[in-house]
Amino acid sequence: MMIHDLDTIPDKEECASSLGNVLDALYVLGGKWRLPLILSLVQSPKRFNEIQHEVKGISPKILAKELKDLELNEFVKRHVYATTPVTIIYEATEHSRTLKNVLRELSLWGEQHREKIKKSMRSQPESR
Repeated sequence: MMIHDLDTIPDKEECASSLGNVLDALYVLGGKWRLPLILSLVQSPKRFNEIQHEVKGISPKILAKELKDLELNEFVKRHVYATTPVTIIYEATEHSRTLKNVLRELSLWGEQHREKIKKSMRSQPESR
């Protein structure tokens, strides 16, 4: 079951089912880097160093692990080309593109939240 109308309170069964779905999604997409990596690759296929340059702050070790996990969950496709040296290109899959609405909503929410916190901080008296 899915919650279709967020204005009504879901019953116990619907809530438990929805909670399970959210936990599944967070298990696959959770963490600091996965959604930014997907967003980067949805824009265009990239080499490892291009991804690392675009997604600021991620270490090579973590990037390699996250790309491997995203590949296992079919969000990323890894293409290896027999050049000298070997060329590896990472590309978002169609499965990644199913997150388009989720990413848009998350971006909008993030922007609203940032503005709310800024406004809240401006209205607080300075502490001495």
